[in-house]
Order: sequence, then structure tokens, then C-alpha cells
Amino acid sequence: MDAQICFYCGARRPGLWGFGPLATRLIGRLDFARAVTIVCVAAYLASILLAPQAALTVPRSPFDLLAPGFGALVTLGMTGEPAWRAGWWWTLFTAIYLHGNLLHLVFNLLWVRQLAPAVEELFGSARLVVIFTAGGVAGFVLSNVASGAWTVGASGAVFGLLGAMIAYGRTRGGTFGLAVLRQYGQWAVLMFIFGFLMAGVNNWGHAGGFVGGYLAALALGHHEGRTERGLDRVAALATVGVTLVAFALALWNAFLR
Repeated sequence: MDAQICFYCGARRPGLWGFGPLATRLIGRLDFARAVTIVCVAAYLASILLAPQAALTVPRSPFDLLAPGFGALVTLGMTGEPAWRAGWWWTLFTAIYLHGNLLHLVFNLLWVRQLAPAVEELFGSARLVVIFTAGGVAGFVLSNVASGAWTVGASGAVFGLLGAMIAYGRTRGGTFGLAVLRQYGQWAVLMFIFGFLMAGVNNWGHAGGFVGGYLAALALGHHEGRTERGLDRVAALATVGVTLVAFALALWNAFLR
């Protein structure tokens, strides 16, 4: 645990002063796609319960079905340029798990369930957590700078997972890498096009999420470059911790300040 250098792989401080084994136990048991699903559904139900009259309004289109009220989303941590001006940095994390209507929630969770296992297989569970969050945060950063509009949703993080798969395909090379690059590249292009064909889609968030996930994947590396280490798991645990703190700050800001 306190060894200076791992006797097998040469990694320095493999136990990370005791935090490495703890992070391994916690992150190693995490089903991230299921965890994201649970948090998103819980946050969506909370947004409905905060303003049920808004959700029960007769929808003008399927995309207005069971849509939470604007005030409820702001309370729970919706992001946007006004949130930045108010100093609400935590909304970059909380807004990932909030959604504007039922179809928005369902579509994003379907993509999470599709992409997260593939990223986990190639990068590992700890690096998946960091890539997903990096994509979501980067998407909101670009969106807030470029458009400033209020926004929510996991689609930036979903594009971050696509970016990671494309980064893997490019760096891995060979027949398998080219196959990954083609398949996930086609999905990314189709999703970008679909975003431009629909009203109200945060395309800046999609672009920023893709770049954030791509760069995070390059920085972290994948299994064929190196296996996950204690530092990766500590980073994932810190990411989860920051997200929990962000939700705590959103609730404190809304109800206790």
C-alpha cells in the first residue's frame, strides 16, 4: 500500500497512500450506465414533483410531454450563461442529469445504455466515469460561451462517449480500430445531423461534448495502451465526489441560502 514503486509494472506509488485500494473497491463495483439511469430518473421525478402543474399541461407536441417547469429545472441545477453570471459553477455537473421532457430523458438514457458498456470495455470503468463527465462539462462550457441559453441533458456526455470511441479507433489502428472508427463515426455524424434538423437541440453542447470526450480519451489512454491504475480510480472517485457536491450546492442554493 505504501510501496514507492510497484514490483510488477513499475508504477510509482501504486497504493496512492491508501486511496488506491479504496477507489478500486468503490469504482470496481460500479455499474455506471445503471447509476446514470437511476440518477437521471430520480432527478427527472424530482423536477416533476417540484412543479406538477407544469408537467400536466397539455403538450403541444410529443417533445413537450411531461416537461418539467423552468423554475424546477433552475432549482435543481440547470446551466446557462445566467447561471455562470450568478457564479453557479456546479450547474456544469448537475445539468448533465436533468432533462427537459420525457422523450429527452428516454433518448439520452438509451444512448447511455448503448455506448457506456463499449467505452467501459475499451477504457475501463474508472476512465468511463471521467470521460462521461468531461464530455458533459465540456459541452456545457461551449454552450454557455457560444449561445448562453439555459440548457440541460446528458447528450453532451453521450457525445463525449462517441468522441472517446472515435479516439480509440484512430489511436488503435488496424482492422479493428478502423471498424470502430467507421461505426461510431457514422453514429456521430447521424446524431449531429439529427440535432440540426430538430428545433431546440443544443448543438453547441453536442460539439463541445464530443471534443471533451475525445480529448479526455486521448489523455487517459485505453486498455491496449495501459491498464487502469489506482490514479485512474481515484480520479473517477473524485469526479463522483464533485458531482455529489454539485447537487448539494444546487439544493443549498435553492432551499437553504
